[in-house]
Amino acid sequence: MKKLAILGPGVVGGSCAEILLRDVSLLERSAGEQLELAYVLARRELPDRLYRDKVVTDFSVIERDANVFLVIETIGGCGAALEYVRRALAAGKHVVTANKQLIAEHGTELLALAKANGVSLLFEASVGGGIPVLHPLSQCLGANEIYEVRGILNGTTNFILTQMLERGQSYESALRDAQARGYAEQDPTADVEGIDAGRKICILADMLFGRDVAPSRISMTGISAITAVDAAFAEAAGMKLRLLGRAIRKGQALTVFVSPHFIAGTQPLAPISGVLNAVEVLGSSVGAVMFSGPGAGGPATASAVLADVIDIVRNPGRSQPVSWSAEPATLLDPEELEASFFFRTRLPKETCEQALGSVRWLPDAGAFHGGFTQKTTRRALRASGLALDAVWPVLA
Repeated sequence: MKKLAILGPGVVGGSCAEILLRDVSLLERSAGEQLELAYVLARRELPDRLYRDKVVTDFSVIERDANVFLVIETIGGCGAALEYVRRALAAGKHVVTANKQLIAEHGTELLALAKANGVSLLFEASVGGGIPVLHPLSQCLGANEIYEVRGILNGTTNFILTQMLERGQSYESALRDAQARGYAEQDPTADVEGIDAGRKICILADMLFGRDVAPSRISMTGISAITAVDAAFAEAAGMKLRLLGRAIRKGQALTVFVSPHFIAGTQPLAPISGVLNAVEVLGSSVGAVMFSGPGAGGPATASAVLADVIDIVRNPGRSQPVSWSAEPATLLDPEELEASFFFRTRLPKETCEQALGSVRWLPDAGAFHGGFTQKTTRRALRASGLALDAVWPVLA
């Protein structure tokens, strides 16, 4: 019998608790062991929940129970969640979390703490929600040198951009729609400014390239500056406008950033629309591999969390399966990344061509011109002195 505790009965934690009570026999068949949900840590009693008799309000009850084998952290953030995870690992309890901020900002420390105490810390749900990404990448691509990992890593922004491109909505209208459907928080900053996607691409870079990439060290540009005019230009070009997180290897250094991209229709990421997420990896032997599916939602994320629980229950004595060095990665400035760029401007086309050389122009959208540069860098575009209203890299 393995006793489990859940920290935080929110959307994901509540879904985990309900699945553990409702479908425990299915989980036990997969785990090869009896499972018991012993505790659910909450701020108050929850008399209307299925797991009401499991609720405790003091973490030390869980911490002191030597029979608690594994703790599931679904509180979020780096306040109480960080404290409780540290204490759980120090007490010799395995931990599973879906908390991307926790892993992106403190993963190196927590993985070392898990190793020191002979337990595992797994976090499959921290990147792709319900998409199995981290386990396949860490276990199945070992024969590959990874050149790049990139992805649509935030369902909220992907929904907003899809609505703008396919429904002709403004950014403000699409954001209100996302909030009304429960896809976006009332304060959507972490989503729309690229912070959430930034944390996720840092975790992927940590894992695939083996060095620590802190979110504070990377460039994150969100979608709040994208206009309906940009969406119209993308449509005219036969392309998709998506927010991508990218980690690109060049020698021993990495370029890691988040930015809107114009994506050619032939690219595997182009059809990923609505609230779906996708991660694409480019490897030396396998070529391009992509994982896609629902990136958020209680049941989908709970599925990934409980898969990690089953993994630990089945393999309790193994070494930590996912880890990376505490040594900071060498990062290159994304301003120096060579690419073709889309730009939007009111300047005369002749002025742009004099500064940039050959430009592939799109049909005008009202007072705006839109076009694609030859291969260049964002730094070179800034140095041109042109008043460009928007500049987004192209993935062709």
